[in-house]
Amino acid sequence: MKILAIDTSGLMGTVAISDGDILVAQFQIQYKTTHSEILLPMLEDISKKINLDIKTIDAIAVAKGPGSFTGLRIGSATAKGLALALDKPIIPVPTVDGLAYNLYGNEKIICPMMDARRNQVYTGIYTFVPAATEEKGNERFFDMRVIKSQFATSIEDMTETLSAIGKPTVLLGDGVPVYRDVIEKKLKVPYSLAPLHQNRQSAASLLALANVYARDGLFVSADEFAPEYLRPSQAERTAGEKSAGDDAGSSMERRLEARNNPGKVRIRQMTAEDVEDAAKLESVNLGREAWSQKQLLDAMTRDDTVYLVAEMAGRIVGLCGVQNISGDGEITNVSVAGDVRRMGTGYKMVRQLLQRGYGIGINDYTLEVRASNGPAIALYEKLGFKSEGVRPGFYDGPKDDAVIYWKRKDS
Repeated sequence: MKILAIDTSGLMGTVAISDGDILVAQFQIQYKTTHSEILLPMLEDISKKINLDIKTIDAIAVAKGPGSFTGLRIGSATAKGLALALDKPIIPVPTVDGLAYNLYGNEKIICPMMDARRNQVYTGIYTFVPAATEEKGNERFFDMRVIKSQFATSIEDMTETLSAIGKPTVLLGDGVPVYRDVIEKKLKVPYSLAPLHQNRQSAASLLALANVYARDGLFVSADEFAPEYLRPSQAERTAGEKSAGDDAGSSMERRLEARNNPGKVRIRQMTAEDVEDAAKLESVNLGREAWSQKQLLDAMTRDDTVYLVAEMAGRIVGLCGVQNISGDGEITNVSVAGDVRRMGTGYKMVRQLLQRGYGIGINDYTLEVRASNGPAIALYEKLGFKSEGVRPGFYDGPKDDAVIYWKRKDS
């Protein structure tokens, strides 16, 4: 099996190609460049040097997180885009597991540490044990045992956990030099540091572990794949701190705001608490075509979507959502309560959706609307959407054509 591996979860950007058990090529760099600048040139350079026809790969392995929020988005978007274009499966590999696999065969405690800022690390606890498979002469095989799967914690808690295990430990990852002083003071077991060729993300190690996953059939489609962040992004945390009351007692504050400003419509990100009301609004507006609570919850928790609600006087009066599909934003839901449709609610809500969509890599937007839905068509055209086609008889109950609209960034 020929696999392409991508890891942009940390400071190191790394890509590699394997063919069976042969590492054909690897390119990795940790320098003053961003992953968005270097990832595609790295792929192109490798392809040229080994005369790779990208269509011949069988799967794409990608570090699924945790790690740098921006870095994960870049790697994930690239992997998903390639998988969609080539119709190939993705092999998601937990980032910390991939780091641990750098030390294949080491029977000590292995503890990767990625700097998660704010005195925290992304980490996990691993070791390698002799495999149950039959040995070939003196050759030994190992399985990686996950003692504690990847998680986020403070560096102090991590040193306490390792000290409690009480066994010699190998540390690796970009969090080690950051928190070296704390480790020296608080880690109470003998430990060593992985050497420079083993202490950072490696697409080659990702490939080795991906081959194990492939043998077990652990593939997902491009549509199914989503990164695993473990924590909110820095921007989300900063925004949360800026409005601490909204995080600490968001429901109460929204009720107070509704009481003080009963006619004010507030556009905000949809939360799990909103799903039931949003689904009811969908049902009132769309009947049998409405999305269920489960569909909305599944959609809003994906990494490649943005879902917003409009709230007035403590009531959900609007809902909209978009999914990023290789740079095209498919607007999946737009619902507005009947009593606020002449207040500009839909316009404000969808306009903010478009703005936020650009932030997750969307370039162009598309949607479908009933040909008979004049108010919705007027809204979309006011926002700059243009009709580019019709699907006759697309809708049922009642039967109606679907008009296809696009809003292209360059037009």
